[in-house]
Amino acid sequence: MASIDWKRVWLAVAGLSGAVAVGFGAYAAHGLEGTPVVQEWLEKASRYQMYHALALLAVARLQRPHGRFAWLAGCLFTIGTLLFSGGLYVMALLAWPVTPVVPFGGVSFILGWLALTLSALRDPSI
Repeated sequence: MASIDWKRVWLAVAGLSGAVAVGFGAYAAHGLEGTPVVQEWLEKASRYQMYHALALLAVARLQRPHGRFAWLAGCLFTIGTLLFSGGLYVMALLAWPVTPVVPFGGVSFILGWLALTLSALRDPSI
């Protein structure tokens, strides 16, 4: 069985995530006819998604064949994007009460940054 090239995975997830962030950001700025709270949710979700799409580029740079911390950072950034940004998108666009999952996304982001830090500190070739 072939091993997964995580560097390519993180680059692909970063690209897709960045595209989604730009799309929702544009919709929030130009196409949304909702309350200010709904617009704020979309803008915040888009902004945080873009930050973490860029962070995934750093993860791809740090990813090594057996780099557990870079892999963990990528997973946590992806989970954080799904829970935090995704939760805000769902609340804004569908009015579903998914508020309880949003903080778990924020915690995933924080843990992802810590894992990224550990990845950088553990690899002397960087």
